Amino acid sequence: MQKLVLSQSIQQRLSPQQIQFIKLLQIPTAELAQRIEEELEINPALEEGKEKEEFEETPLEDLDYQDYDDDYRGYKMSDGYQDEPKEIMPVISTESLQESLLQQLGFLQLSERETLIGTQLIGSIEDDGYIRRPLRSICNDLAFGQNIYTNEEELEGILRKIQKFEPAGIGARDLKECLILQIEKGANTKESNLALIILEDYFEEFSKKHFDKIQKKLNIDDETLKSVFQYITRLNPKPGNMISTQNNVAYLIPDFIVSYVNGKMEIVLNSKNAPDLKISKSFSEMLDTYSKSDKQNKQIKETLTFVKQKLDAAKWFIDAIKQRQQTLLKTMEAIVDFQFNFFVEGDESKLKPMILKDLADKIDMDISTVSRVANSKSVQTDFGIYPLKYFFSEGISTESGEDASSREVKNTLKALIDEEEKSAPHSDDKLEKLLKAKGYNIARRTVAKYREQLGIPVARLRKQI
Repeated sequence: MQKLVLSQSIQQRLSPQQIQFIKLLQIPTAELAQRIEEELEINPALEEGKEKEEFEETPLEDLDYQDYDDDYRGYKMSDGYQDEPKEIMPVISTESLQESLLQQLGFLQLSERETLIGTQLIGSIEDDGYIRRPLRSICNDLAFGQNIYTNEEELEGILRKIQKFEPAGIGARDLKECLILQIEKGANTKESNLALIILEDYFEEFSKKHFDKIQKKLNIDDETLKSVFQYITRLNPKPGNMISTQNNVAYLIPDFIVSYVNGKMEIVLNSKNAPDLKISKSFSEMLDTYSKSDKQNKQIKETLTFVKQKLDAAKWFIDAIKQRQQTLLKTMEAIVDFQFNFFVEGDESKLKPMILKDLADKIDMDISTVSRVANSKSVQTDFGIYPLKYFFSEGISTESGEDASSREVKNTLKALIDEEEKSAPHSDDKLEKLLKAKGYNIARRTVAKYREQLGIPVARLRKQI
């Protein structure tokens, strides 16, 4: 027999406007312009430009349209943002790895057939610069896709030409070939010749760090082997990343500009965060006109509803942009206040431990809001451009009872490893004791975690002869 059960529950539901505001808040400056452009295209009631005073004297709220459908119930948001914010325009590089290689291919005097084969090979090169697809499979791709019948020997010949392109090492099929290509393209020295021999004949021993075997076979001393090893480690194992990294960095647009001037900290929003938007005067007048017309007419009623919806949406969007500006500034001001000494001196050791909760409590906002502001945002300081995430770190207690930021501990850890004897590197246990001797109360597993985050291998792999 079925039972009827009555239960109560509380659920938090966000309105469509709130969801859109959250999305607006978390997008970086580079994407905000595109979002505004999209809104201008879909909403004719929204225009670019500054509001005029006479338009502000006739607010939308005074118009009588209560008899009509209200599908866009927005909410008012607080106003106010800094005037005349500065603008930073980045220099954007849009050339991808594939485009760069195709451009270089065009400089070779190849036949139409060879050019098509070369284009297919370049298309098979992955983002890191390697071509891992077997040449036999590329032959099949050419046969089925472009009706070009070739063999591995012809492909190998054209690939050799591509492997001479920039960046050095491009088009390699494995790490060994990548390093050899870079050495062949470099200067002809004693180090490069020995490095070439080691990679061609003793690559397995080199990769496993069996230096004693290499020494015996080549009959070289410790100093020479060390010099050759350092030469090889300076080569780039992922040549394709050189171009992709440059492109990614070029798109970084700072959301804030912080300057220390005459003993005061100036915090300004990038002007791209403060666009000039206004509500269309013609749409407002249209609403006023239709509201005085025959409300029983179905066509007029539908038109009036459409106009009102677009005006409400435009007003909400303008308020949401202003609220975004205010929230960004409030959060940045709190970060600067928290990390004031860093913004004055640019000294990384001056950074204090700070987590999202600390900032949320300081500005009386939800942690999720602070997280959305910190994510994908950056600030230009007198010492360079930093992502906001850079200023957040956990605290490690010290013997003096104060907290040190995890970044400070990492810097100390890195310094200890840099100063260690390379023939007898410190183990994690030893590093733990050295850090405790400097006053940092830290566990060995935390030492291992920080070491891995710094990209430093274990002691066994750091050992050099």
